[in-house]
Amino acid sequence: MRDEELVNENPEEEQEEEKKKRSPLSYAIEGLVYVALVIFCVYVVPNYIIQRTVVSGNSMQDTLQNGESLLINKLTYQFNDPQRYDIIVFYPHGKDKGDEYYVKRIYGLPGETIQIKDQNIYINGTVIDDPYATDAMDKPGLAEKPYTLKDDEYFVLGDHRSVSLDSRTLPEEDPGGPGPVKRENIAGKVILRIWPLDVFGVPE
Repeated sequence: MRDEELVNENPEEEQEEEKKKRSPLSYAIEGLVYVALVIFCVYVVPNYIIQRTVVSGNSMQDTLQNGESLLINKLTYQFNDPQRYDIIVFYPHGKDKGDEYYVKRIYGLPGETIQIKDQNIYINGTVIDDPYATDAMDKPGLAEKPYTLKDDEYFVLGDHRSVSLDSRTLPEEDPGGPGPVKRENIAGKVILRIWPLDVFGVPE
């Protein structure tokens, strides 16, 4: 005996029947799922997982250019510690003092002693590699003398040293100076440059 495929000649009628079988509760659950998805995409993702930001200024040239759009991973440092040379976004004056962000590169880690001398960066008395600087660092600022970072502090620098307000400058010296950055004020790690498209990719 040969099996035969059954074809419904009135699919619209079948759909109507299916709708009649569904209870009001099923529609309510479906609506709640859609609302939850919208809340997740609009609120949870940008606040706790991935956020887009735009570079303003020239302090990270030539790695990042003014006007470029970046994606920040806000979750990664919940599970891993920031590492040397990571590009981070942080609140320069604390989370409770506005939503202004800075983007810089980490050089000094908690507990390390950092000093800048003769254009060189010393960590615990040893010169480290500095392949990202695009110009001379004439002003060592806070790190002119050895400075030991606290257990929750990071020392950050901009790649374009002559124009960067970074950990070398304390707020009392310049209102824009962040000084050493506390772990709690790090918003996340830069993971992707999404605009312009000709430079799309992971910045290093």
